[in-house]
Amino acid sequence: MFLKSTDPTPGPLPELEVADPTFELAPIALWLEDFSGVQALFDEWRAQGVTALRPHLAEHPARVRDCAGRIRILKVNRRTLALFGADDLAHLVANIDRVFRDDMLRTHVEELAQLFDGRTGFFSNTVNYTLAGRRLDIQLNGTVLPGHEARLDRVLVATEDVTARETARRQVEQAEHHARGLFEHSPCSLWVEDFSTIRQLMDEVRARGIEDFRVFTDVHPEFVERCISEIRVIDVNRQTLDMFGAPDKATLLRNLGTVFRDDMMRSFREQLVDLWNGRLMHQREAVNYTLAGDEVHVHLQFSVLPGHERDWALVQVALTDITARKKAEAYLEYLGKHDVLTRLHNRSFYADELNRLERKGPFPVTVIIVDLNELKSVNDQLGHAAGDALLRRAGEVLGKVVEPPRCAARIGGDEFALLLPATDAEGGRAVIENIGKLMELNNQFYTGPRLSFAVGLATSQPGERLENVVKRADLDMYAMKRQLAGAPAAATPTL
Repeated sequence: MFLKSTDPTPGPLPELEVADPTFELAPIALWLEDFSGVQALFDEWRAQGVTALRPHLAEHPARVRDCAGRIRILKVNRRTLALFGADDLAHLVANIDRVFRDDMLRTHVEELAQLFDGRTGFFSNTVNYTLAGRRLDIQLNGTVLPGHEARLDRVLVATEDVTARETARRQVEQAEHHARGLFEHSPCSLWVEDFSTIRQLMDEVRARGIEDFRVFTDVHPEFVERCISEIRVIDVNRQTLDMFGAPDKATLLRNLGTVFRDDMMRSFREQLVDLWNGRLMHQREAVNYTLAGDEVHVHLQFSVLPGHERDWALVQVALTDITARKKAEAYLEYLGKHDVLTRLHNRSFYADELNRLERKGPFPVTVIIVDLNELKSVNDQLGHAAGDALLRRAGEVLGKVVEPPRCAARIGGDEFALLLPATDAEGGRAVIENIGKLMELNNQFYTGPRLSFAVGLATSQPGERLENVVKRADLDMYAMKRQLAGAPAAATPTL
């Protein structure tokens, strides 16, 4: 509005202006002001060639104060005095520089520009202060009274106190800014999504009388694919872009088919089952993929946001990258089942697998026991590093002759076992033949001590315990070992 009045004691006003009870008793703060001094400045500037006031005042900011100083306060009503904490008009005008200060000049430019452009009114949102220094958010409306358009000597200004509304708005903005900051800078990947179409599809399925949704998706896997295609991603945060290797949101959203595929379908189907059963908040582990194609193991937390329980139009998905943890778990699991040196299964896995085959088969089961020859001599003569190298070579050979469900395990220092389910004696002898061929290739590839095995084989008979089969294979292996120990060097068997 203005900064100060240059004439706090104006001359007598027309009787109507002095006695009008509507003005005096209005529930909103009213000011009757004289802008004729401002109009005189406008005329001077127009004569100087000014056609647009905003850029002119931006170039000459001191002239904003010149305009404000030309405004005369003629009259205010009771509500104005009460709002600003003034005893009377003289008290208010004497302290007007405490009322209109700080950032008010910026909004005053807009008011002046509206009048300069020929309008008979102006509107702005500004800040005033009470005489006690309390900040007031003001919504200001000014109207040039009829008959005074040429001189602007009678302008009625209404100042509505909107402090409560603006304070609430600022608090909402601050809360939104805070929430946005938490969203953008969260250390986990956050997605805001729209599941409303999925809700409609599931309602249609329910209306068809489907009760067991899991069975339905077993029969109609294409329904799961349809649902995942209907997810609308509204927003993602920065951590999401980093996690999936996307330069920006647009790139990520264009390539969602790369992110959600393969193993994701299984976990997404479980999400749908949870939603079908009314679990609007759930969590599970899943597999996604970066835009470069790398697996990302995630812990997924899904929640339908409050107020959207009926339509699922707003849901939040939080993804925590657990890839490192899953790799560590997989390695620990590997260590629990494998011998680190040979990379074959260890004795613990061998014992569990033997028990499983005892219970479930399939039969017949052929067991091959393998002993690595001359390991002690190599350790004694060349050192344990050479012995370990020989063990690793044994693992290479034995690991290549079996594929699941068959397995090869290191069950002692120099002793190995092969478990061959659904394999008869003839199939077992074929495996031993392959061991011999691979062993010869291995010896051609490596220098140093030659790889040599003593091998024993036994095949289960109907009703025979596998423990006895292992003993028979072990005895067969020792028979070969004795044969190797007693034979001349030129007559040493192949294994």
